[in-house]
Amino acid sequence: MAEIAAPAPTTPAVAMDGVLSSDVPTEASAQPTPAVDEYVCETLYIQNLNEKIKPEVMKASLRGLFKVYGDVLDVVAHNNLRMRGQAFVSFASADIAKNAMKEVQRFPLYSKPMQISFARTRSDAVVKKLDANRFDEHKAQRDEHKKTTRYTNPLKSKFRAKRLASEIDGGVTASAPKRPNVQMPDEYLPPNKILFLQNLPEIVTKETLMALFSQYPNLHEVRLIPTKRDIAFVEFMDEGSASVAKDALHNYKLDGENKIKITFARK
Repeated sequence: MAEIAAPAPTTPAVAMDGVLSSDVPTEASAQPTPAVDEYVCETLYIQNLNEKIKPEVMKASLRGLFKVYGDVLDVVAHNNLRMRGQAFVSFASADIAKNAMKEVQRFPLYSKPMQISFARTRSDAVVKKLDANRFDEHKAQRDEHKKTTRYTNPLKSKFRAKRLASEIDGGVTASAPKRPNVQMPDEYLPPNKILFLQNLPEIVTKETLMALFSQYPNLHEVRLIPTKRDIAFVEFMDEGSASVAKDALHNYKLDGENKIKITFARK
């Protein structure tokens, strides 16, 4: 099946671990391609990911989600400003990628529905696997693309202009007022392998919580507070496992009436 080149991006691009950020579809490319010779690619571009999840946890979650559809060659996710909330997942074939996109489109990963499309270029992992003889050429093209676009990034240009204005003013900028020391709400705490449980029934026991949370893998320990029976801590072996249990059991009615509140513990 012949491939049709995707529309040229309208924003500058920056190379990201073997996937060009020009892979990011533009508004124009969001329009349906003609039914004749539909464009497909071995790499999926995923948007609208939960930005509160650490990249390593997100990559592990995406790999676990997509591996049921076929061999996942690589998952790329970053936490920098430009790539936050986005990722690339590469497969061994375009057919696998197409099927995975069809089945997982809008799946609510960490409570946010994923927006999935095909990437514009092949990733390093795909080229190494399927067209190894062209890898050096592919890498050289990517490096050249990165070199020529590095200084046209609009965000960097904004920062350079701000710094230049500061130098013109004599190199001294007024210090920003200090932000008030406001504690972050529990709901927005970053992922942690330890969960904090609140609003527990007074009669709850350690055995009850062990039975409830042992449904999920890698449970390590349950700790109750003797002087405050309505709270507890549940620890898993890793953040990913804790996140799965948190999403599944938050607002669970342990006594059939009151919903338990589950958040990540403060680090």
